[in-house]
Amino acid sequence: MPAYFNNTVYYGAVDDNLRAFSIVNAKLVAPAGSASAASFEYPGTTPSISANGSSNGIVWAVENGNIGVLHAYEATNLATELYNSAQAGSRDQFTDNKFVTPMIANGKVYVGTPSSVAVFGLLSESAKLLRKSHPSSEQRPPFPAHKVRIPAAALQATKASVVRMDAEPVVVLACFERTNAH
Repeated sequence: MPAYFNNTVYYGAVDDNLRAFSIVNAKLVAPAGSASAASFEYPGTTPSISANGSSNGIVWAVENGNIGVLHAYEATNLATELYNSAQAGSRDQFTDNKFVTPMIANGKVYVGTPSSVAVFGLLSESAKLLRKSHPSSEQRPPFPAHKVRIPAAALQATKASVVRMDAEPVVVLACFERTNAH
């Protein structure tokens, strides 16, 4: 399944890079205007878009494998990877689930796994209340802060933990904040 944003269609075929095709006169322009460095094996990837209106677009895509990888790309140039969940070693890892599409809501990115939901987002003061879960064997100690700086944007990853919501675990794997740092 492709995704659409600002007159561009984003498509990740099997064993291919995620590609961005412009639309001109109601037709896709070939070749693609940009492509990711990462290749997505079977079943390819189904991207999602987050943005502030028609600006600051981020294309989110899950890479299939033994360990899933969430990628975030600059929507105007897929060669610019803003974040991927493999950057911090095992800290941001999640079990992959084929045919999953990242869902974006309320400033967070949700990725379904076989046994939980991986939640990527900014850990605000109010979100810290969610971290006060009932003690369980699934809780992990906090991880050290991790920062990734890139041109025109910065993503700050902070602590991770497992939060209990009803009987299903929700894993807060990485926290990010995009700024206009140069």
